[in-house]
Amino acid sequence: MNDSIERTILIAAPIERVWDIVTTPEHIGRWFGDAGAEREGDVIKMRWEEHGEAELRVVRSDAPTDFAYRWDANVAGIGDTLVEFTLSTEGDRTRVTVVESGWTKLRTSAEEQTRLREGNVGGWEHEMADLERYAHNVAV
Repeated sequence: MNDSIERTILIAAPIERVWDIVTTPEHIGRWFGDAGAEREGDVIKMRWEEHGEAELRVVRSDAPTDFAYRWDANVAGIGDTLVEFTLSTEGDRTRVTVVESGWTKLRTSAEEQTRLREGNVGGWEHEMADLERYAHNVAV
């Protein structure tokens, strides 16, 4: 099994604007979560109507290019995965790459690791499309 999921998009906005959208709760809660988000220190608490809550534990934040967090892999007690956002400028656009890794380190069967990873493959396709749409429509 491939241990990571990677998605890249280009957004027609300056890197500083995209950085704010990717890293601040008032924006994350609009494109990633659907029921809001709040930050307490290095923890961002996400809420979804359908999926409940999740804690994103920020492990790296180097504005405006590098943001990373760890979060539980949808099942308590089996470990977490690492989500890394890398931003770079390409002319008047911003390239955003997200990589989620650590699936093979989860304390569960290989079949369950694969099932959890595959669920997030589609999830990141959806979330990155939401990020691109949101970034095009919001004024920061």
